Amino acid sequence: MEFHCHIASRRQAMARRLAKVSLIALSLLAFGPLARAQDATAFVAQHGVNAATDPSQATWHVVPTVQQGQVGKAMPQDHSQFAQLKGPFTSPEQVTKACLSCHTDAAKQVMSTIHWTWKAYDPKTKTVVGKNHVFNNFCVSPISNEQFCTVCHVGYGSTDPNKFIPFDHRSQDHVDCLVCHDHTKTYHKIPFIGGNPAMEKIAVRPGCGEVYGTDKPYVEAEDLAKIAQSVGSPTRYTCGQCHFYGGGGDGVKHGDMDSSLVNPARTEDVHMDAKGLNFSCQECHKTEDHKVSGSRYITDMMINDHQFMRGSPHNTQAASCVSCHGQTPHKGNDLNTRIQAATLNMHTRDIACETCHIPEFARGGLPTKMQWNYATAGKLAPNGSPLVINDSHGWNTYWGVKGSFKWAENVVPQYRWFNGVERWMNIGDKVQDFKNQNGVVELNAIQGSPTDGKSKIFPFKIMRNNQPYDTQTGMLAVFHSFGFDKDSYTMSYDWQTSIAAGMKAAHLPYSGHYGFVKTDMYWPIEHMVAPKTQALSCMQCHADNGRLQNIDGVYMPHRPKDHNPWLERIGLLVALLAFIGVSLHGLIRFGLWLRRRH
Repeated sequence: MEFHCHIASRRQAMARRLAKVSLIALSLLAFGPLARAQDATAFVAQHGVNAATDPSQATWHVVPTVQQGQVGKAMPQDHSQFAQLKGPFTSPEQVTKACLSCHTDAAKQVMSTIHWTWKAYDPKTKTVVGKNHVFNNFCVSPISNEQFCTVCHVGYGSTDPNKFIPFDHRSQDHVDCLVCHDHTKTYHKIPFIGGNPAMEKIAVRPGCGEVYGTDKPYVEAEDLAKIAQSVGSPTRYTCGQCHFYGGGGDGVKHGDMDSSLVNPARTEDVHMDAKGLNFSCQECHKTEDHKVSGSRYITDMMINDHQFMRGSPHNTQAASCVSCHGQTPHKGNDLNTRIQAATLNMHTRDIACETCHIPEFARGGLPTKMQWNYATAGKLAPNGSPLVINDSHGWNTYWGVKGSFKWAENVVPQYRWFNGVERWMNIGDKVQDFKNQNGVVELNAIQGSPTDGKSKIFPFKIMRNNQPYDTQTGMLAVFHSFGFDKDSYTMSYDWQTSIAAGMKAAHLPYSGHYGFVKTDMYWPIEHMVAPKTQALSCMQCHADNGRLQNIDGVYMPHRPKDHNPWLERIGLLVALLAFIGVSLHGLIRFGLWLRRRH
């Protein structure tokens, strides 16, 4: 009896050792990739960053230390001491000439950039893109509206509202140095005078105060000497004077850029937080010889070559999230947080960082425009002025010269597979060639799929409009929106006249028959990065009616198309048989053990 007990004891000990070995083997199989990663504790010690110990805070990111106050750095020299900048200046071109007396190559460099030319070549689609070559569904096109639109051009043109000087016909002294380098926050380019600043008192057109940069009925002449003596590196404010106000107002166009980013809190953007990292735009948009990296028209979702923190000069791309945080940004310092980090890192191959870390856009207290309907434009108030209607928020929902609008704050993005390629609708293209399955014209159709190996799921703002087109030729219409002449829509309220003028300026035929067609435009969401504690949770995507419910290539537990009933039945049957087999085996072993014991 003692002999049998001894044998049983040895078998139990062996069983315990076997169980331990099996557990270790399973752990190695499950966490092998983590074993190859840098030890989290050593990583923390090296970089001086504390990892999260709470499992719900398993993600943390390491970024290079950036000295605060890097936004709007002063120039190496005090420009107030330069005799060339003492003035007085009677024209902005005189300021540029003074700048070029030292910065001899600056104007030539600027005139080769997209900020000057408004055009670029997309090698992926083999098309010319840029403001003057593609449509948008805000103000549609600068063509025939240049004297207004050049308020956001880095140059000076004619002050005659009806005379536009083509960019390639301008001399170097027509480059506007002050629009990017002003540090007084007083410099403003005035609409309808070719992008020039005010050199005398100018009346503000009704409803256009935001574009003129004032809430007064007039603007005063600029003190160009004072501004020229106060220049410095571009700031979020100077970049934002164009990029925050695109589309006709603060926050209208992008959704993830508005004037709240001049001085944002950390909850709005962790990188531009005025009391934290305080990044300038150039931290990510590397600038070399006045060429700013990062293009709205040409992007790359899968960067193969090395990127530096501030962007790579080799591929013209701005720094991406991966440039700083790497391909596996999530770390952990214990078993639980490492498991969660490994799970999150599995997502980075197919999901852009922005998808989880920008949960909503237009989060800074300002709304963004989501819909516009040109077909409703033309209504006048009883006094004959354009009708203006505001909602309870004070948001403008109707303006007679533009039509009706819908705005929103804290907007959940739309998601698409995106490989960086956009099929832009060029001036002269026909609407039929760009309609999606719902009959809506996509002005920049997003390309990508879950199987091409080049795409990631990316967040977008989708802007919607109802804009005019030629019903006979099928061409989307270029129309003369703004101007003091009788053909502009702001003066005539006549679509027939304004379309005819716009199509003539674009050198396109017009049949004289127009209608309205629905359009969509996609705007990538890349700013307003939230703190990691506000990143999306698993169930915000992997659930009924989750954010990715309409995205193919990802598993949704409750989505019927992600299930194969027969395969699941076979799987359940195999699992059941395995359970029965294991149970029978256990019962037999138990019975044999009892038999030996007695």
